[in-house]
Amino acid sequence: MQVSDRKPVARRRVFYIPGYDPFHPRRYRELYRSEAAEQAAISGYEIEIRRKESGGAYGWHVTAQIEGHSVDSDVEVLVWSDLVRDSMQQGIAATYLQLAKTAWIYISSGALWRLMRLRKGPVIAALYPIGALLLQLGVALLLAWGAGRLLAFVHPLAGWLGLLVVWPVLAWFRKRDNKIFAYYLMHDYAYSSQLRGANPPLLTERLSGFRQILSEALASDVDEVLVVGHSSGAHLAVHVLAELLRDAPLPNEGPVLSFLSLGQVVPMMSFLPEAGQLRADLHDLASQKEMFWMDVTAPGDGCAFALCDPVAVSGVAPKVKTGPLVISAAFTQTLSPARWKDLRWRFFRLHFQYLCAFDNPGDYDYFRITAGPALLRDRYAGRQPSKSRIETAHSGYQSRTP
Repeated sequence: MQVSDRKPVARRRVFYIPGYDPFHPRRYRELYRSEAAEQAAISGYEIEIRRKESGGAYGWHVTAQIEGHSVDSDVEVLVWSDLVRDSMQQGIAATYLQLAKTAWIYISSGALWRLMRLRKGPVIAALYPIGALLLQLGVALLLAWGAGRLLAFVHPLAGWLGLLVVWPVLAWFRKRDNKIFAYYLMHDYAYSSQLRGANPPLLTERLSGFRQILSEALASDVDEVLVVGHSSGAHLAVHVLAELLRDAPLPNEGPVLSFLSLGQVVPMMSFLPEAGQLRADLHDLASQKEMFWMDVTAPGDGCAFALCDPVAVSGVAPKVKTGPLVISAAFTQTLSPARWKDLRWRFFRLHFQYLCAFDNPGDYDYFRITAGPALLRDRYAGRQPSKSRIETAHSGYQSRTP
């Protein structure tokens, strides 16, 4: 999309809020470095990554020549991976207790059935760790039963010793979770839903820190402050930005504030009974005019609520709604047939495609957005939302009381 007549962006600060990810943020720097180089080669622009010049805990500096302009961008990862790692320090028994509690929360609240009517893909992804863990338990019990039958030939009472097989089998599965992801995903959904939609206190404190970082950035000498929230990082960004805009109006002469949500899973939280604060934040963010919000998903991403307007489906759309602009990354069109064939069933990799290069990029290009000369709102000025978006309210809980 062409850049408007507005003065092009020369300096930008980008703040990336990741999803539930226990890994060091250098992972995102290396992903950006490799994918930016590939996209630049495909699209014919120049982009270079080096050490970040501004303050902040972790990030990188981007220098780019895009659409005839030179742009400097500092990218910073807003880190909460330490909270994720702490939440994953659960034993086998504790994880199975999490399974029971999480399933009960979604079933008893009715959220599970409403989410299934919205999009089945992310619900199946949520049910996967439950099914995988129950299957592992079933295998362990079956082996214990077989061992017990064999021991019973020695002595009738010795059959009960077969139960000793259960724990080693479950431990064997857990050691291989880097390939199965059952424990990882179970911890993810349990962490998000443990308070039935409310944020844990430590996370709330961390988000307050993020808000302060953004406030300081908005007082700096840059043209745009761009917040990117990926996966569950999208609803964390909603919390941060809504509170930021409620605190004080943006300065007239300061940077433009923009928000890009990618692969969002907002309904997994906003449909829960105690998510009143999130619903209030969604409502407020969708009614303000100071910030442009664009939401990008793709039907090919089975882990996201593709083309679901996170505000509307949560039942909290204001009468005068200013955002988000909901568009599709259209993986089947923007990826080559060969790459789509390779990635189609690699669900976790596809969930990160928004941060990667596209063979046939349409008007969505992550690197033009984060390192190009146009403000987010200018780049997508006049862009119509995807016709196949879902805006019908599905949540059974629509109160906005924290």
